[in-house]
Amino acid sequence: MGSVALAGTLLVVALFLHRGVYGAYELKNDNKYDIFQGKWVYDPKYPLYNASNCPFIEQEFDCRKNGRPDNMYLKYRWKPTSCKLPRFRGGVFLERFRGKRILFVGDSISLNQWQSLTCMLHLAVPKAKYTLIRTGGLSTFSFPAHNVSVMFSRNAFLVDIVGEKSGRVLKLNSISSGDLWKTADVLIFDSWHWWLHTGRKQPWDIIQDMNNTYKDMNRLVAYSKALNTWAKWVNSNVDNSKTKVIFRAISPDHMNSSDWGDRNAKNCIGETRPVMGRSYPGGRHPAEAIVENVVRKISKKVRLLNVTTLSQLRKDGHPSAYGYGGPRATDCSHWCLPGVPDTWNQLLYAVLFPDSN
Repeated sequence: MGSVALAGTLLVVALFLHRGVYGAYELKNDNKYDIFQGKWVYDPKYPLYNASNCPFIEQEFDCRKNGRPDNMYLKYRWKPTSCKLPRFRGGVFLERFRGKRILFVGDSISLNQWQSLTCMLHLAVPKAKYTLIRTGGLSTFSFPAHNVSVMFSRNAFLVDIVGEKSGRVLKLNSISSGDLWKTADVLIFDSWHWWLHTGRKQPWDIIQDMNNTYKDMNRLVAYSKALNTWAKWVNSNVDNSKTKVIFRAISPDHMNSSDWGDRNAKNCIGETRPVMGRSYPGGRHPAEAIVENVVRKISKKVRLLNVTTLSQLRKDGHPSAYGYGGPRATDCSHWCLPGVPDTWNQLLYAVLFPDSN
């Protein structure tokens, strides 16, 4: 085993030895319960909305429109073990954030969640005018009557990728996007989906860590270094009296059916029901402990939206063969809408408005 790979293994082992769910810990102290522990239950009143009422939803997430024939995946509600999840009230959300800017920063899974939230808000005030403007990597969904903007900035790694003579350089210690982040009243970050991509899907050629460059390194080690750079940015630039910061935890994929104990399947294709119960047979996600460790050490207040386990249970929630690419481009990473990201936003609502609990 190479020295970099060994370092990555030791890092993950060390983080697991110091495991602890920061998001749950903080919510227990603040709200006396953990909304991230529970199970999925059938609810005939679900889903929360019909995607046809939100014409701005990306084609890749609209699984029913893309021909998905089953609908049981739409009928499951998240039920925390020790409490009742508060109802998402979009009108209250808009009133309480009147004159504010909410910014999602991350990859296409963050886009998935942003689209869910904009749809939920739109359907809460269906007669209210809205605008949707896309400029480069920034999308802004606004409700003029409330002067509320819900934005999405595509930034898969959070740290910089810079074109240089040597190629595209992933700089693990550099963030140049922070000026935009400083303009938001609520920041919701995520990063993971692109960290394991290789070959043609890999958007960089070289990794730079301080003054050293590498053709590649253990991806968990690189991820940890980048998240620590993001944490330093938060500590240096966020004023918690003005800005709320949330990190949405790892969104898992379901590309290997052995993770949920089904040796007869291959991936998420054909899955129509969740893994029932409160635990995932495949265990914790390998990057989960890294996120928790980084968030725990930040001196500023950052909430961890700890959705990893509850999302692991939803092997049925992906577009699979009913995404943008159809059967030739199986998608077991993103989520159908309506679907799992709606629950993430219900949990986001509970975290943003703890008095609603």
